[in-house]
Amino acid sequence: MIKPSIPKGTRDFSPIEMMRRNYIFQTIRSVFERHAYLPIETPSMENLSTLMGKYGEEGDRLLFKILNSGDFTQHVDMTEPSSTRLAAQICEKGLRYDLTVPFARYVVQHQNEIFFPFKRYQMQPVWRADRPQKGRYREFYQCDADVIGTNSLLNEAELMQITSEIFQKFGIAVVIKVNNRKILSGIADVLCESDKITDICTAIDKLDKIGKENVCAELQERGLSCEAIEKLQPFFDFGGTNAEKLERLASIFQESETGTKGVEELRKMLEYAELLKIQTPIELDITLARGLNYYTGAIFEVKALDVSIGSISGGGRYDNLTGIFGLKNVSGVGISYGAERIYDVLNELQLFPKSLENPVQALFLNFGEMEERYALEALQQLRDAGIIAEIFPDKAKIGKQMTFANNKGIPFVIMAGEEEIKDKVFTLKNMENGEQEKLPINEIIDRLKRK
Repeated sequence: MIKPSIPKGTRDFSPIEMMRRNYIFQTIRSVFERHAYLPIETPSMENLSTLMGKYGEEGDRLLFKILNSGDFTQHVDMTEPSSTRLAAQICEKGLRYDLTVPFARYVVQHQNEIFFPFKRYQMQPVWRADRPQKGRYREFYQCDADVIGTNSLLNEAELMQITSEIFQKFGIAVVIKVNNRKILSGIADVLCESDKITDICTAIDKLDKIGKENVCAELQERGLSCEAIEKLQPFFDFGGTNAEKLERLASIFQESETGTKGVEELRKMLEYAELLKIQTPIELDITLARGLNYYTGAIFEVKALDVSIGSISGGGRYDNLTGIFGLKNVSGVGISYGAERIYDVLNELQLFPKSLENPVQALFLNFGEMEERYALEALQQLRDAGIIAEIFPDKAKIGKQMTFANNKGIPFVIMAGEEEIKDKVFTLKNMENGEQEKLPINEIIDRLKRK
């Protein structure tokens, strides 16, 4: 007999877990829609040509590739000298790594059907062949919001406002960390290592995980000179207020046009954020790099203040992503919220609403065919009034039915025997304190709605 199991990095979800997850999705969706974002969905799998080369070397390694269907081996030329062309004969599709690249493909493919600027949200699973650990899974949901077809920095500020609203609704204290890829390019200019910008971003992005010493070692392995690495050191400890940091960067980037542009964009974005009265703290962190290659401007990460976990949200501006698919000069900006990490934070801080644990408010007991018929009409009245209720489906011992109610955490049971049917009432029992009384169904509805 095969022992049932699931792949590492994936999970089953119980009813209570699903209710909590749905609470997360519904909360995020309500904020997205309040800001006029529209929903779309894309397929779980994409052509590998769509996915490969968009996430950097590490991202390409973490893509789940799908074997071609059928007996594909019959059509594979095993003498093919190129491993890349051989791989293409074996697998042409892959599971999506994120929702941004499929969104860019969607925009190009449907450009004649949408109006720019286009604001969309998307809440679907993604897959990464990563090493499973706390807060990191191989299958997980992302909740994305993007605006495409405009260069306005007002969109960056709006995404920070959305972020602030979402985490206020959850009751999670967070800080929004911001930077700009042009700042990182400016740093590369100052180091006289402009051609190493991708290597610098990839290494700096690991600063929180591996520390300064290991980041410097990795940069050395990637070919940066010792002199450049030495010049980089002051940027690791860049203190002061956001305004002070921007002033200092502006002074450093006097000879870097790209770096100066990054400072101007950050300053404008933070001004918008102030006008929107965003309450969540926003911190300029010049070591924030975001590992994905497609970012070109502002970048964000959201950190929970009261839980030790990685970022629970992140995103940024991308100017060239649709250009890869043939639609040039269409800039976009977006942010993604990791449902799994938000779940873990809410769970650890015990911030899930208690009502999610006991969604069923009342259970009708079943004493036989006549009582069942009497109860069914009343059950429908409760449901019509918006009260979540059910009836025990079988005639069974009262102890068994009461145990069922206790196990599900149902706070009230409703009973009717011959006497109740004759008097056109029901007996309502409070399962918490044991109190019970006979009431007509309209009074029971009022009582349960007040509860």
